[in-house]
Amino acid sequence: MTRTLFIGIVTLAMALGLPTAQAQTTRAKGAPIRAAVVSNYPPLEYKDPASGKLVGFDIDLGEALAARLGTTIRWEETSFDQMTSSLATGRVDIILSGMTDLATRREVLRFIDYLKSGPQFYVLSSRAAEFASPQALCGRKIGTSRRTSFPAEVAAWSAEHCEKAGKSAITVIGTDGSADARAQLRQGRIDAAVQGGETLHYIFGLEPNTYTLVGKPFATQYVGLATGRKDEAFSSELAAAMRQLIADGSYAKIAAKWGLTDYAVTKLIIDSAD
Repeated sequence: MTRTLFIGIVTLAMALGLPTAQAQTTRAKGAPIRAAVVSNYPPLEYKDPASGKLVGFDIDLGEALAARLGTTIRWEETSFDQMTSSLATGRVDIILSGMTDLATRREVLRFIDYLKSGPQFYVLSSRAAEFASPQALCGRKIGTSRRTSFPAEVAAWSAEHCEKAGKSAITVIGTDGSADARAQLRQGRIDAAVQGGETLHYIFGLEPNTYTLVGKPFATQYVGLATGRKDEAFSSELAAAMRQLIADGSYAKIAAKWGLTDYAVTKLIIDSAD
């Protein structure tokens, strides 16, 4: 969602008298926490093929946070494009679905960061010899989810590392999510793909010997739980619960369960401020 569209949604909600992310929460104390989630980003959140239930790191973390606050969590499945507007119009209380903490999003959202992240290039293992370094990607087609910040970050990387060096620019192909990027990669429609590094260990395990990393993550980011910017009381409650989970080792156990120890944080981080 573009910044202009989001601001328009917030303005419309306010005109209609609807709750927005800019207003104090109307959630009753002890009521279930309504969380926006998109179930297609393993191992953070996805549907278990056997049971059809939501599982993943974010799901376990959300349940643990709710328990610390003496309540439960109710997952509201939606699309990535709808998550922020759902929060703005009061349909959910939080976003907990692998959302990257970006400065542009902090205009309306406050983030409680819970994973280190970063965009990562990868290719088919059968073509790994063509891409010994990230610079070999210059002039190639690279796919990544159009709903994320990754297309802009790939373009910025290309400008700095390809075009400044007199090489051809990367052609960025916006895809319908990370699964679509992998499908296009296997079909030969793109040469490489970009995805959050925290998800790739899981994906590579599902498809052994299929993909190879190219270089290291080319930006440092955080993934965070998001609340409304002025929802200070609720944000503080969630932050305190997160601090407790980190301090007593519960958070580290959840990270280890999902193979995310290398991406775990060691202290409470708000809005990417270490």
